[in-house]
Formats: sequence, structure tokens, C-alpha cells
Amino acid sequence: MYSYEERMEAVQLYIKYDLSAADTIRELGYPNYNMLRRWYKEYVETGDLHKKCRKKPRFTQEEMRKAVDYYFEHGRCLRRTVRALGYPSKTTLAKWIDELAPGKRKVRLTHGSMLQFSEEHKKEAVLSLCTRDTSAAKVAREYRTTRSNLYVWRRKLLGKEGDTAVGRRRKEDLPDDKDELIELIESLKKEVHRLQLEVDILKKAAEVLKKDQGIDLQKMTNKEKVMVIDALKTKYSLKELLAATHTAKSSYFYQKQALLRPDKYIALREEVRTIFSRNRCVYGYRRLHATLRKEGIRCSEKVVRRIMSEEHLIVLGKKKRRYRSYLGEISPAVPNLLERNFHAEKPNEKWLTDLTEFRIPAGKVYLSPIIDCFDGMVVSWAIGTSPDAELVNTMLDDALACLPDGERPVVHTDRGCHYRWPGWISRMDKASLIRSMSQKACCPDNAACEGFFGTLKTEMFYTKSWEGVSLEEFIDELDGFLRWYNQSRIKITLGAMSPLEYRRSLKLVA
Repeated sequence: MYSYEERMEAVQLYIKYDLSAADTIRELGYPNYNMLRRWYKEYVETGDLHKKCRKKPRFTQEEMRKAVDYYFEHGRCLRRTVRALGYPSKTTLAKWIDELAPGKRKVRLTHGSMLQFSEEHKKEAVLSLCTRDTSAAKVAREYRTTRSNLYVWRRKLLGKEGDTAVGRRRKEDLPDDKDELIELIESLKKEVHRLQLEVDILKKAAEVLKKDQGIDLQKMTNKEKVMVIDALKTKYSLKELLAATHTAKSSYFYQKQALLRPDKYIALREEVRTIFSRNRCVYGYRRLHATLRKEGIRCSEKVVRRIMSEEHLIVLGKKKRRYRSYLGEISPAVPNLLERNFHAEKPNEKWLTDLTEFRIPAGKVYLSPIIDCFDGMVVSWAIGTSPDAELVNTMLDDALACLPDGERPVVHTDRGCHYRWPGWISRMDKASLIRSMSQKACCPDNAACEGFFGTLKTEMFYTKSWEGVSLEEFIDELDGFLRWYNQSRIKITLGAMSPLEYRRSLKLVA
């Protein structure tokens, strides 16, 4: 809530700006419009603002106490209490019980509930069990588990010896010799100290490294271990911290010196982040490394990969259900002339085409491209909201328009209905193009085109949220990506050049 001074300042500024709420909120950064109007109305009516701004509680202390008492008097059932009194919710009632009667609320445990707890939670529970001055049942209620689970956890953490060394013993089982009793007490203290050390390490790792509390010490790097050790050196000796984290003394001092040294990759980190964001966050370490070399920056792929990991530059991807266009044997299928040989010696020798689907909240969008096997260039493409014959026919007409005279590429497709209609066949025959088809339900026969779709969706589609994007906006984005793919996106197989740059280097285009 806002203080009296803050509310008065807002009201005075509101009056100064001729009751302009937008200007007042823009300058102060608070409150919202309705709250400012309420403050102003109060100021006009009373000439001042009330000193304290407290929200009236929904339920009184008497109502809270009544609900908690009813809970304990009628079987300790949250649902029954809420149904009988008509208030509050089960969650709110549970909070009241924990506040007014801590540790007395009945907790229902389901089968396999032991799997719901982290390792740190288990260790804290075992530590409380070993050092308790109360019953094991109360410890179990405190840690929201069962008494049997506590002993299972103790057995797993301390072994069978822990059951006898740490567990409570009957009087007749205790040794009679005073020295043996002292030795037993010392062993118990050491075990408690060890457990407390492990718990503190896990807590500090979660605090310092911002990691989950279920962290595995075996998966921590030496650098991370050193940071945790330094944070606990005031409480524990260096020797026992090194032993608990399984860190060699030499590794500890080496990492200490490494932490003091300045980062020699500061400029490189910034350049890697810039290149990554500039290229739609789809470049992996190989293409980032190739781009750096083109810009005259020399470094190894290993360094680039490490920087990407440390800077959390992750190329996201997700598999989706593929669109299927096969509708049966509409017309006779032609043989597979490529036989999965997608290598071409020159442009316009082998073309690949297929149809893919993009599903966004606004609807579905379909893409039909033609891919040249020579360098992977997208020769032409058509984008629409319906996977009909007009879509693929338009794409083919655009490709034929830019095809030089005398060239007759092999056009390889799958067995989809779009490539078996009379309209497609007549266009192919008129242009004297050679048809080729994959085997039925055999995606590898058109692997190069499927690979292009995978790259397209990984780098452009799966990396973004398309909430609130219209179909027209998505089509523009897709069209822009395809142009960027041809003109700017580098391919390692082309010598770190884009398809257009590669053709210019061979003097195939101007």
C-alpha cells in the first residue's frame, strides 16, 4: 500500500496537471487511474487524506477461530468444515489451521508420496529425526510425510549402520561401559555434523548458484564448487568442505586464481551475442564460428560452444505433426529417378518440392516451395491458407517464369494429390519437365526437402510465440524468412556463404 506522503504527492500533482491522470501516472509511475480518482475524491470531500490505508480483512478473528475449532471438533476434515460453515476456501482454512495450531493439521498422503520430496528435504528430515527431543510421529507431521518414510530415508542416507548408530535404542540395548557410551555419543555428533554440512552445501548452492534445491553435487563444476566452498568457509573448515564436495585441494586453488583473472573473452562474448540475435537466434556454434571467421575474428569452435553455453544462447526446436497430402492413387505414379541422390552439378538440374503446414492460434498456413539441389536455394514459393491445387500450381508457374531457356530439371515430389492432378501434369508436360516421385509413405526419398522444412520450422517457427499474430502478419514473416534464407543465411557446406553469395562467387548470377 502507498504511504500518506505518496498519496498526497499524487493528488497534488494530479491537480497541478489539470486533472490529467496520464501525465501524473507517467511522471510518478503509480498508481492506476481508478485509485488516483478515489484519492482525489476523498481529498475534495474531506480536504485531506486519511493517514492509514488498511484493507479491511474479509474475515474476523472470531470467524477464523470458529472455523478452526469446528475443524478439530468434527473429524479434522477441511471439506466438511467449509460445507458446514459456508466459508472460507479449503486453502484459506488450511492456512488458518497452520497459523493458529501449527503442526496439528491432518495431512493426507497418497501412495508414492516419498517421490515428491527433494533430497535436501529428506536430509533435513533425517537430521531432525536424529537430533529430536520429541516423537518420530511429530517429526513426520512437521515434514509432511509418514513415520515409516522417515526411517526409509534414514536407512538410505546412513545405511544399515545408521539404524543402530543413530536410531533410538532401548535402555537394555545401550552399552554398560561409560567409554562405549561416550564413543557412541561422539559418533552421533559426527554423523549429525556431516548431515548438517550436506544440507548447508545444498542450501548455499541454491542461493549462490541460483540452482534448484535438488542439485546433484556430482554434476557441479569445480568453479561452482569453489563458489559454494567460499560461501561456507566461515562456518566449516576448508578440509571438510573439500571432502564433502569431492574437490581436490589443487583444483580449489586453481579455480580461485581463475576467478580472480579477468575474462579474456569479454569482446568475443558481446560479438557472439550480437551475431546470434542478428540472425534470428537460430545459428548454432558452427555457423557462429563461420560468421566470426568471415568478420576476421579468430577463435576455436570449442570456445564458441563454451560461450554459447555460458551465455545461455540456446537454439530452440520442437517436433510437430506433419501434414499429409496423400489421397490415394488419383493417377499413375512415375518412377523415382533420383534414388535419394540429391547432389547436382549445376543449377536447375534437380528440383525438389513438397507441402508443409504451419499451425498458429489464428489458423493454418501452408507453404509450397521448390528447392534446387545444387545449393539449396528456394527457387520459388507460394504461401496460402488452403493446401489446394492452386497453391502448388502458382509455385510452379513462378518457377517456370525464371527458368532459363533450354533447361529441363527433374522435379521430384512425393505422391501427394497435388502432384497427380491434371493441372500439375499438364504444366509439367507443357514445359517438358521430367517428373519423379518418391515411394509410397517413404519420407527419406525426399529427405533434402524434408530437411529444409525442419530447418525452416526450427529456426523461424518453433522459436517464437505466435499469440496475437494474424494470418497476414505470419505470411509476411514467413516470406521475409525465405528471402533472408536465400540472400543472407550462411551454409557451412557452401563455404560459409548463402546460396545467393555462392552463386555470385561462381559467377552464375550477377
